[in-house]
Amino acid sequence: QVQLVESGGGLVQAGGSLRLSCAASGRTFSSLAMGWFRQAPGKEREFVGVMSSTGDSTYFADSVKGRFTISGDHAKNLVFLQMNSLKPEDTAVYYCSAGGSTVVVRAAQGYWGQGTQVTVSS
Repeated sequence: QVQLVESGGGLVQAGGSLRLSCAASGRTFSSLAMGWFRQAPGKEREFVGVMSSTGDSTYFADSVKGRFTISGDHAKNLVFLQMNSLKPEDTAVYYCSAGGSTVVVRAAQGYWGQGTQVTVSS
């Protein structure tokens, strides 16, 4: 079992930046691929990005590629989603996810956090 707790959401103006954090516990962090999803009101949850367990590979949705990055602090069991050049359409609840591989995470078959709200004003 893996427990995930997100933090760092909030209100930001368009063009601004925000960094989300996800704290993982319950399983060796280095064995987990870590990812992020988001869900806007009235829409389905969508994949944002994922980082491999080794940290040497990341994959992103086309909608955020070049603006978002994922990094990890293995010593503190933390993963971060750095969001730059934010747009109003990035407004959503952002969820952290963890799984045994990037395939598992991207398929939305991993563990989930409770989510954190990100609101981008125009």
